Amino acid sequence: MEKEELRKTIYSKIDEIPTLPAVVPKLLRLIESEKSNTDDIANAISQDPALTSKILKVANSAYYGFAQEISSLDKAVPLLGFNMVKSLALSIGVIRSLPSQKKSSRFSRQGLWTHSLTVATAMEKLGRRLRKGDDGYLFVIGLLHDIGKIVLDQFFCDLFQRALEEADNLAAYELYLAERTVIGFDHGEVGSMLLTRWKFPTAISDPIAIHHQREVPEGINAYDITMLRIADALALEPDPGEEGDAPTPDIPGSDLTFLGIGESDLEDIRIHLRDARDGINDFFSAMG
Repeated sequence: MEKEELRKTIYSKIDEIPTLPAVVPKLLRLIESEKSNTDDIANAISQDPALTSKILKVANSAYYGFAQEISSLDKAVPLLGFNMVKSLALSIGVIRSLPSQKKSSRFSRQGLWTHSLTVATAMEKLGRRLRKGDDGYLFVIGLLHDIGKIVLDQFFCDLFQRALEEADNLAAYELYLAERTVIGFDHGEVGSMLLTRWKFPTAISDPIAIHHQREVPEGINAYDITMLRIADALALEPDPGEEGDAPTPDIPGSDLTFLGIGESDLEDIRIHLRDARDGINDFFSAMG
């Protein structure tokens, strides 16, 4: 199948996914508007009681570890931060709309979300280390970077299964390479198609689209791509004393130099991820 024809097929399948909760497009418009404020975001979220409930459950989970209970959005905003509240709302809204049942026997939905939240946690930590103003959107990039796998699992199950098998059978063969060979697109590109269809800002969809490419096209934020590559690699590292079956991606020294960080910074993030492990598992339990 020609690539353009395949792209049209993917978009037609994406259109079969239920529409986003009404609050998500509202939030996207507010986020893009320079006139919106904290009250606007909180008011929009409060119109969706189910989303509000899930945000408060997550805020009270072990992932954040607050001593006091967060019982309202008014309390959540100052404790979590304005950017994190809106990012949680966007992320949870997207996850609610995605198909919930896996089809491929080799695909672990729980594994995907655990890995994705680990990447999101590393992205947020990197953003703070680099003093980026809005680390909330970095969290969204990390949490949603692999959602293309869900689209492939749902609508291209046989091909996705073949790609998973090929990657498993060839231990050093990355899944994204198998996807490109078997399907024609990798999961990053497919995830970006979904977010583009849902009118997410390019600041989120672009890094997801090319997070498995070394070359960064002109006009795309190379810092965010580099952070995502590093966070993804850190999330795939086995814990000390454990042995991983899959190869751990290398973190090129050129990426560290580009961001202006060193091995000591990476070690701090590794420690942060180990400390956050129980909270990461609790995060999705709170969303259930």
